Amino acid sequence: MASYDALVRVYETGIGVTGAPLPELDPGANLAATLPVWALSGGAVAAFASAADRWRAACGLAPVQGVVDPGRVAAAFSSDRLLRIDGQQPEMFAELSGFFRTADGWVRTHANYPHHRTRLLAALELPDGSGRAEFVERVATLTAADIEQRAAEHAAIAFRVRSEQEWSDSPQGKAAASGPLVAIEARGDAGGVDSPTAATRLLPLRGVRVLDLTRVIAGPVATRALALLGAEVLRIDPPGLPEIGWQFLDTCQGKYSTVVDLRTELPVFRELISNADIIISGYRPGSLERLGLRPGDIRPGIVHGRVSAWGEHGPWGDRRGFDSIVQAASGISLIEGTRDNSRAEPVMGTLPAQALDHASGYLLAAGVLDALGARRADGRGRDVRVALARTASWLITAPGRTPDHGSAEAPDARYAVTHGTVTTAAPALSEYPDHPWPAPAYGSSPAEWKARPDGS
Repeated sequence: MASYDALVRVYETGIGVTGAPLPELDPGANLAATLPVWALSGGAVAAFASAADRWRAACGLAPVQGVVDPGRVAAAFSSDRLLRIDGQQPEMFAELSGFFRTADGWVRTHANYPHHRTRLLAALELPDGSGRAEFVERVATLTAADIEQRAAEHAAIAFRVRSEQEWSDSPQGKAAASGPLVAIEARGDAGGVDSPTAATRLLPLRGVRVLDLTRVIAGPVATRALALLGAEVLRIDPPGLPEIGWQFLDTCQGKYSTVVDLRTELPVFRELISNADIIISGYRPGSLERLGLRPGDIRPGIVHGRVSAWGEHGPWGDRRGFDSIVQAASGISLIEGTRDNSRAEPVMGTLPAQALDHASGYLLAAGVLDALGARRADGRGRDVRVALARTASWLITAPGRTPDHGSAEAPDARYAVTHGTVTTAAPALSEYPDHPWPAPAYGSSPAEWKARPDGS
């Protein structure tokens, strides 16, 4: 098996990748798939670990140079399969989320959030209380392209299942495949003050403040990774739209959680952002500005990490999406699927983990660390961007397909940690046996920063 060097090279940012070569490792069958999911997963974690060592070097600290443990990485990427609440595995997808047969093909929908369900039913002209049976019947009367367009017009989430060739030939597929896997761009706000830290070897981000404006998986994985390195991460959620419970428990370890209405409490948000060192957001381009955020509200030198489904440019730059949706639209569902010979139609497949989400999260965290290091040299802020569709493009075009693979095995329970009634996966980095603390109660923290370790 090839080493992770290939993925680390793809992650070149123009700043320089100086991590030592990583060993070749056997991931076992935990991430078995046709596509090289292990190369993506192990490589993304390796990229994050290497970036952490570069940041340690910038702080005058010795590197850790930990070994990437395949079992730990597989467990972290398959954390939803390890998750138990009161001994039970939660239901991951709602009744209107999944693959559905249309008049001419297939669509994949995402309606886990109540407001997305409402929008999806409205897009298909169904009553708000409609169930799965009514939904299936209605979807079967419409073309996949029609459903996709209707969903886009209602800000709902339903996308046509495409082949990899259809995706690569489409304008949105071409846009997704362009540019670096991790984009890091310097802004013109030179003169920013470097973040005060009280860095230690295992907590090199101690004293760094991170404002987390993300939900679901990719963004929260990135901020959880930064919290693992000692950053103070304050996650903001809006009132009235609570996060899905199991996702919060699975990705909010080591963070503080608060609720702020950005529409009515903008002064509170401005105060938080004016004292942050890093912002990680999952909002589509222009959303914060439309809420009233002014350019002067962000202090010079801040690092702004952004994650999106389809990338910020291209025809789908303003559309919503999730890992499962990107898999369907990009051809991955057909690549990982099988064919029902009795019916001469494909059976949709999925990756053995939400690998686009998790990998994008670790790559975003790696890019943020490198942006912090670059800021130390020139005082300039940076924008760091990843997109699930760009990560998918890397995976689809990477060498090493194994179409005759076996079924993915369950992650090893030895890499699980339990606190009270909740069992989750341990951190992906082997030098950390557990997260700093379990996910807190939702919205349990005040909307303010704690004093930095140096008292500032």
